[in-house]
Amino acid sequence: MIHDVRIVRMNAEHDPPDMRRWLGDSVGRWEGDTLVVDTTNFNDTPGLFSASRSLHVVERFTRLDANTLSYKFTVEDPAVWLKPWSGETVWPKTTQRLYEYACHEGNYSFTGIMKGARMLEAEALKQSPK
Repeated sequence: MIHDVRIVRMNAEHDPPDMRRWLGDSVGRWEGDTLVVDTTNFNDTPGLFSASRSLHVVERFTRLDANTLSYKFTVEDPAVWLKPWSGETVWPKTTQRLYEYACHEGNYSFTGIMKGARMLEAEALKQSPK
């Protein structure tokens, strides 16, 4: 999300615990038809609620059919939550264009920005010698 890129190294060992990253250290493996991504080694302020550097996330991506992807995740952080918690959703295939998350930034205020610019232009025209 935003402008972060997460690299998932396949069939690898996790980096040593003293190597910490904003998005953690993601290692992927296949379990049959399911891609499992195991992420540890987050830095001291991971971007998930009030999680700590003890955060551990396991994600599972499974294609249910040609048009549907199942996404499941389990989150654990013994420094924050009493027990692991999970969630899941189904992602349907789309033929629609996908846009970068940040593309809309500034568009909400564009009308006000242009109105302010036109007011400044009008004021400058009034003050310019004829």
